[in-house]
Amino acid sequence: MFFTIRVIALLSLLATRVSTSVVEPFGVEHLENRADVPDNFRSPPYYPTPKGGWVPAWEEAYAKAHAVVSKMTLAEKVNLTTGTGFLMGPCVGQTGSAPRFGIPRLCLQDGPLGLRNTDHNTAFPAGISVGATFDKKLMYDRGRAMGEEFRGKGVNIHLGPSVGPLGRKPRAGRNWEGFGSDPSLQAVGAAETIKGVQSTGVIATVKHLVGNEQEMYRMTNVVQRAYSANIDDRTLHELYLWPFAEAVKAGVGAVMMAYNDVNGSASSQNSKLISGILKDELGFQGFVMTDWYAHLSGVASALAGLDMSMPGDGSIPLTGSTYWGGELSSSILNGSLPLERLNDMVTRIVAPWFKFGQDKDFPLPNFSAYTQNAEGLLYPGALFSPRGIVNRFVNVQGDHHKLARVIARESITLLKNDDDLLPLGRNWTLKVFGTDAGTNPKGINSCTDKGCNKGVLTMGWGSGSANLPYLVTPEDAIRNISKNAEFHITDRFPRNVEAGPDDVAIVFVNADSGENYISVEGNPGDRTKAELKLWHDGDELIEAAANKFSNVVVVVHTVGPITMERWINLPSVKSVLFAHLPGQEAGNSVTDILFGDFSPCGHLPYTIPKAESDYPDSVSLINQPFGQIQDTFSEGLFVDYRHFQKANITPRYHFGYGLSYTTFNFTEPAMNTVTPLSEYPPTRKPKGKAPSYPNDIPPGSEVAWPKNFNRIWRYIYPYLDDPSAIKPKPGYPYPDGYSTEPKPDPRAGGAEGGNPALWDVAFTVSIKVTNTGKKAGRAVAQLYVELPTDSAYPTPKLQLRQFEKTATLEPGQSEVLKMEITRKDVSIWDTVKQDWKAPGAGKGLKFWVGESVGDLKAVCEAGESCKLSG
Repeated sequence: MFFTIRVIALLSLLATRVSTSVVEPFGVEHLENRADVPDNFRSPPYYPTPKGGWVPAWEEAYAKAHAVVSKMTLAEKVNLTTGTGFLMGPCVGQTGSAPRFGIPRLCLQDGPLGLRNTDHNTAFPAGISVGATFDKKLMYDRGRAMGEEFRGKGVNIHLGPSVGPLGRKPRAGRNWEGFGSDPSLQAVGAAETIKGVQSTGVIATVKHLVGNEQEMYRMTNVVQRAYSANIDDRTLHELYLWPFAEAVKAGVGAVMMAYNDVNGSASSQNSKLISGILKDELGFQGFVMTDWYAHLSGVASALAGLDMSMPGDGSIPLTGSTYWGGELSSSILNGSLPLERLNDMVTRIVAPWFKFGQDKDFPLPNFSAYTQNAEGLLYPGALFSPRGIVNRFVNVQGDHHKLARVIARESITLLKNDDDLLPLGRNWTLKVFGTDAGTNPKGINSCTDKGCNKGVLTMGWGSGSANLPYLVTPEDAIRNISKNAEFHITDRFPRNVEAGPDDVAIVFVNADSGENYISVEGNPGDRTKAELKLWHDGDELIEAAANKFSNVVVVVHTVGPITMERWINLPSVKSVLFAHLPGQEAGNSVTDILFGDFSPCGHLPYTIPKAESDYPDSVSLINQPFGQIQDTFSEGLFVDYRHFQKANITPRYHFGYGLSYTTFNFTEPAMNTVTPLSEYPPTRKPKGKAPSYPNDIPPGSEVAWPKNFNRIWRYIYPYLDDPSAIKPKPGYPYPDGYSTEPKPDPRAGGAEGGNPALWDVAFTVSIKVTNTGKKAGRAVAQLYVELPTDSAYPTPKLQLRQFEKTATLEPGQSEVLKMEITRKDVSIWDTVKQDWKAPGAGKGLKFWVGESVGDLKAVCEAGESCKLSG
């Protein structure tokens, strides 16, 4: 079954928690502070966690939730906060239910590119491909299509999109699940995806908050505690929190915490991160969940602001143990957890259920994530489980294959095209090389969670993968077009290949990565062994083809940056396409470009270096098998292109780079001031009123086992054997800094995402784009902000803040693209005032517009005119 590898990994890694844990009565566990965390990176306490429901947009949903939660028993409340246990239902995670109020077990299911481990679903292009489109509409449309499919399968909570990792470490395993190595690109991708998903009534989950920038050592286990991502306050706000803030502003219903520590405090119980930043400063109104098995304590995590435990198990999977469930019931009865915290937890879960209309005709799960058979175990993790219908094989694909193909095609990035070799003629003689052009000979879904690299690389591996309903390989698609193509689906260049003077060799190569519960070819999620090289000796294959043929096209399917210096300047290597991770329409999308049915219009969502040593040392993978790793983000704001500009290093290809079969002129730049800026935003409004409940401890009978109840062993329940024996106990050892006195409203807060004035449009910049070539095509205008120089606030020279994409322009046709710049776009985080500051109140700002960060066509200066910069 698909979950075998993950169960083995979990049982080996999570058999117990680290020996530094101190276990307290009633299932409460405190992780002691680590002395090796640098003093200036320690996460301070922040209590109590703010209640939800004070934002006007959520008032109606919270009113409905309050009416229901007010009538719930303790058992019903605990049931909704705690997962039922790994393999204890059809989905990768599910909560308990409250059937008296029509609330079923809520189904949570991966993943960011489509439904994981199901049937009759669409395997969309991965997030990194979507980022490469630089197309906001496609980002939204993909989100909506995924929402339709998740709803059709009965999934309440979609576990995506992913914006953490940001892509700080180029070899990190899961960068491909997000949209690129820039916070603004990630933010737009996340916000549009969330809007699309939630427009269908499915709750989206933005993840992983925060600092999950490598796979190795991210999880606490028997030999070491998870690494600590040590991030300074300004870097946290301006880079890593930026897309999460935009996700909250977009109204996201759920946030998933990371496995790793942040500044010495485990993410799932980091009160500063959850309560201080996410819920108070950013005004998040939904619920906060753990990643699977990232739950480390009972009362402490609840006090810190955690709302939902997933999948519900405690430190030892598949035993029925839990930090919450019955332990949470005990904590309420003994007075160690205030009832008002549990009430807020439940209200935060029920409110999104109402807000997105799941109380009205929302389907129940009709699939199993654990078997493709129609009948099977209802609780696969139980020692003895009843059987029944587990799969109804509901086809949710609709016509989404069309959208999948468009996204994959629009993402394809042309990096080189000497002598205009591309597009290919349909009658040309072609020789195709590489297993990446073919299929997995054992079957397209034969590897658990795509945990292998065989055939064309459609996605990385891990929980962010999905089953392919079908696969159109490059070989299939080329055969459908060309009658003069010869195929060598091998990674060893054949000796007997003949090369005519006009023959074109097309070499398909790839680079893979994924999640660290699976190792592929010696790579434990992160690209440890492969580094930034092509897999399967792809560099040698390209060189061999280039030695034999005069015309070579290289097609790369990749999770992220690779080094290409061995072959990029070879005279025979005329054309290079990055096809990223295209999903099920891999072949059709690439032939759409290769044969010129469409002009390429993708742009790089990351920088491609000349050598891995061009990156700062601090972004290297850390391999330290014992003791807690201190991963200090010493490069600060200077990641990806920001670093290359600061270090004055010319990359192989700049962030945002991408060629076309046609050419474009950028003319008539113009700028308008919309909202005059002050140095700091106007004072925020006070919070609105949040729902309140009586705080009397309920009678223990509310969590007594119902009579004649048929228990499923290993299933996690809220009930207790003798609840009447549990009495309030004084002297509970609360975490350091714990208080029940609410904190003053953060000056940077005030609404979802922060102070609403941060999204006031300060400037608009427009530019005219004209197709000056001979073919139809689309262009992307990227806007980079240059802030006034201030030695007190070292800032990257250029930062992407907006982008727009033209419609398809015929030769000679023009379109004016308009981009809005907000107050936040031109602000930095003031660590002293804890607020966003517009340096010089906007004076001295420059806005650069171009086709990449290395190809800027025009510049506008605040208070001055615009001019072309070429």
